[in-house]
Amino acid sequence: MKSVVVSLSGGMDSSTLLLRALSEYSNVIAVSFDYGQKHRVELERAQSLVDYINNILVVQPQTLKDFLQEKNGDDEFGDRERIFNEVMINPIKYRQIQLNGLSDLLDSALVTGGQDVPEGHYEQDNMKATVVPNRNKIFSSIVQAIALSTANQNESTCDIALGIHAGDHAIYPDCRQEWRDADDQAFRVGNWDVGRVGHFTPYLHTDKFGILQDGEVLCKKLGLDFNEVYSRTNTSYKPIQHLVEKKISVLANLSEMQQIPVWFSDYKSASSVERIEAFIKLGKPDPVAYADETGPVSWEVARAHVEQVLAQHQA
Repeated sequence: MKSVVVSLSGGMDSSTLLLRALSEYSNVIAVSFDYGQKHRVELERAQSLVDYINNILVVQPQTLKDFLQEKNGDDEFGDRERIFNEVMINPIKYRQIQLNGLSDLLDSALVTGGQDVPEGHYEQDNMKATVVPNRNKIFSSIVQAIALSTANQNESTCDIALGIHAGDHAIYPDCRQEWRDADDQAFRVGNWDVGRVGHFTPYLHTDKFGILQDGEVLCKKLGLDFNEVYSRTNTSYKPIQHLVEKKISVLANLSEMQQIPVWFSDYKSASSVERIEAFIKLGKPDPVAYADETGPVSWEVARAHVEQVLAQHQA
């Protein structure tokens, strides 16, 4: 049994990594962390994505199996058949780890009580305010412990999957190869049986656009809907909540319109700019809903703002 532990933030990168893990491993464990981040909506999106995938790949196996049998012999669907045979019976095991009491001890714009999250291009120097000290080391220590425990319990190997990528290297030191190597060395010095644990970092030398391209391919391989997957992700470091009128069921045959709070992604923070740029390059609208302080906005508004930011940065 090939096992992997995925560090799943709920963002676009780690969500694509989860798809990649599903296509290559038969036992997938995903772990998210609540460290007091302002953009805690990412945890809701991570849970929603896991539920969606498990429902498609596990709860409805016969429907997909029939579909695959119809396509038997078609190379395009070869991966789906292998995935069905190896992964369908194994739903993603998902956990959210609570790091209570940590946020007010951290100096970062991303945690509750921190300064405002800066806006602009993702390579600007002021984006260093979004660094959370030692964040990936905190996360990796727990992921390493889970991976080693899984390997020992199963008497097999288990990999650690991290969504670190080249687009983060300039601002985030803990997304670079030298950090990963040093972190891995500390793990191997401090534990027994570490030979059973490996690393899976397929996007280390890829930018966000490359990750999104891979996500498009993986959705097809796994039989998942691209928009359903990426609408269940959050990249925004400054999510905005607005009241939206929705039809709510109040009795068995009765519903009424009510205003409920809904989280939207902003389109001005650096993380959002980088995401929107990737969708622009892909030539597809982002399925995530965007808003600003005035209320919800269209994809066209978000795209136009980012195109202006990119043009100013290149000037």
